[in-house]
Amino acid sequence: MADTAPTGGRPAFAGAAAYVPRTVVGWLGLLFVAMLVFWLGANLVNDPSEFFNVFFIGLTNGAVYALVALGYTLVYGILQLINFAHGDVFALGGLVASSVILTWFDVGGESGTGITILAITTALIVAVLFSSSLNVGIELVAYRRLRNAPRLAPLITAVGMSFILQDVGLVKWGVEYQTVDPLIPNTVAFSIGDVDFQWNKISVLLLTIPVLLALTWLVTYTRQGKAMRATSQDMDAAAMMGINVNRTISFTFAVAGALAGAGGLLYFLHFTSIRYDTGFQLGLIAFTAAVLGGIGNLSGAVLGAVCIGLIEQFNEGLELYSPGSDWTRSIVFGILIAILVFRPEGLLGERTPEGQ
Repeated sequence: MADTAPTGGRPAFAGAAAYVPRTVVGWLGLLFVAMLVFWLGANLVNDPSEFFNVFFIGLTNGAVYALVALGYTLVYGILQLINFAHGDVFALGGLVASSVILTWFDVGGESGTGITILAITTALIVAVLFSSSLNVGIELVAYRRLRNAPRLAPLITAVGMSFILQDVGLVKWGVEYQTVDPLIPNTVAFSIGDVDFQWNKISVLLLTIPVLLALTWLVTYTRQGKAMRATSQDMDAAAMMGINVNRTISFTFAVAGALAGAGGLLYFLHFTSIRYDTGFQLGLIAFTAAVLGGIGNLSGAVLGAVCIGLIEQFNEGLELYSPGSDWTRSIVFGILIAILVFRPEGLLGERTPEGQ
């Protein structure tokens, strides 16, 4: 009789064979984390003020990425669809916001505070409404009829919609960047030791954090949020319980589009330039953030976005043992590959059996 494992029927060597690679991967992961901690610690000791300045910049960039990453994770959570057109909705929202600021109000760096605040507020409302409506229209035209199709069909459709939206931006705004003088002053709001906190970065956090908290409240505590969670679990059961599935999915796309529009405006204000293809690269970064944190998990999307923002700035801003800015994109997408291979559920995601 062949030797078997105590749990019955499985060859004794099978568990050992599976155990060894996992152990090796675990030790490699621990080694990588140890090297990362050593690198950050060395830079912290070398120049503490520069370290915390870079940290604050990365946190600010991560907050902008989080708005876009949440759109990815909302749509995936309810339809299990990677909406690759979402980054281009973000870009068009930013371009519409730029037109409001530059054309409607003709705002520049020398404009008064009152007109600047009015222009930014109007741009936010217009960008949110535009991107929300656009995203709902995309779901209605491109995705609704493909809900029961093989997953490859809506994925290809999403890629096609991405190119269509890019072409719309190219035709309307051309190949040149839409640029604006800094509208939010980069003066120091306060300092802690040698670390300066500028208004232009604090304003991004002051605008982003309430949005993230409101979204969490919406999904967790409201009736519509409960309908979203029920639909994501089982559409047929949700419909049997009286939930309007189509309306719930449209609402989800509307919220995701609103986040993209707000993110487009914040990106334009923070980086002072945007053009038709900005959403392609930033969309990939936001998608990486959503996967890193655990796609379908709101807290995971925020955590992943902040991690990506910090990784970018640490690599570009720290001087000691840094690979250099040329390697930033390679590092970010290398992390995406590593997450997909070794922990596909992400940092805060839960591992589920195949097919569930």
